[in-house]
Amino acid sequence: MSKGHGGKHRPRTGATPGREVSIPTAAPTPTGAVIPTQAPEGTSGMQRLFGRYSSVALGALGVFILAAIASGIAFGAAALDGERRRDEVLVHALRPDYTGDNRLAPDFSLPDRTGRTLRLSALRGKTVVLHFWSRDCPPCVQELTESLPAMDEILRDRHDVVLVLVNVDAGWDAIAPLVPVGFRSPILFDPTRRVVGGLYGTRLFPETWVIDPRGVIRARFDRTLEWDSTALLDYITSFR
Repeated sequence: MSKGHGGKHRPRTGATPGREVSIPTAAPTPTGAVIPTQAPEGTSGMQRLFGRYSSVALGALGVFILAAIASGIAFGAAALDGERRRDEVLVHALRPDYTGDNRLAPDFSLPDRTGRTLRLSALRGKTVVLHFWSRDCPPCVQELTESLPAMDEILRDRHDVVLVLVNVDAGWDAIAPLVPVGFRSPILFDPTRRVVGGLYGTRLFPETWVIDPRGVIRARFDRTLEWDSTALLDYITSFR
């Protein structure tokens, strides 16, 4: 039971109806100070002690909660800053020819070797590594036979990143001897270069675009890449 200094106590529950209950009040001293009234009858020392220190405990709890919130905010800010610095280091190491975060990748649909059509926008929610190449490009063929299979193997069990190759030759028969056995990443065909040249403006090969899960172009590389490098894998898996 709590009491207010200088005020009146409420009657205790259980008072007889119609019976006046005498309520002690604080009496002013000659100097104007107020002498606290005696605790109501039935209030134990433990109850008074609890009432006195419960407010202190609640205040301490509030301070603890505020400190925890402030610590969480600081930790979150530090984590975001750490991610930003990591991305800057990766970009510096990989040296993309273009970086940005405000251009949506042009949507398109192209057939794979079985004739099934794949639409780019159907891959929203995943990071898409879009690789343009031709069999008449020796560096492209070298990538396909040497380092691209390593990336294909790494991404095989991942659900957040997909590697999509777009070839500008006539079709599967034209490139089949070049494709490593067991290569599973989709290979699409654009023999008219409607997508590669018309939508993306690519004239030279190889060229690789990194598109984040929102469909935004984050980077473009106008050269061959070390597809089995840790830095490249860390970069393409950093987008959320």
